[in-house]
Amino acid sequence: MKIGELSKETGVSIRSLRYYEQKNLIRPSRLENGYREFEKSDIEKVKAVQLFLKIGMNTDEIYHVLSCDDFHLTENNGCAHIAVELYSERLTNVRQQINYLQKIEHQLENLVDYWETEKEREKLESKIK
Repeated sequence: MKIGELSKETGVSIRSLRYYEQKNLIRPSRLENGYREFEKSDIEKVKAVQLFLKIGMNTDEIYHVLSCDDFHLTENNGCAHIAVELYSERLTNVRQQINYLQKIEHQLENLVDYWETEKEREKLESKIK
């Protein structure tokens, strides 16, 4: 399939697909006319890249994960350990972000409560006058 077809199948822009190729996240073959030729399996690979980007991984980290053929946890398999390390780090970051956002949420709730109370107080005062 051509790059435009892959773009339609995945919802990823052609520009992003070219960038993924530049970063060796996908590796299309080239036709005689120079056009890129993608395999059906590239659809799932592009979707995986999108998922990894959403969880905060950068393209270098994604490259290491995608370049692994075997994710079984054995002593000699660095791929599985790389994946576990990356995912654990991302999980820690997400938990820190959630904690930070919960603090902001609490502060915003307090501000809303304060200003709603002030608004009601002003209404009462204007009725009394």
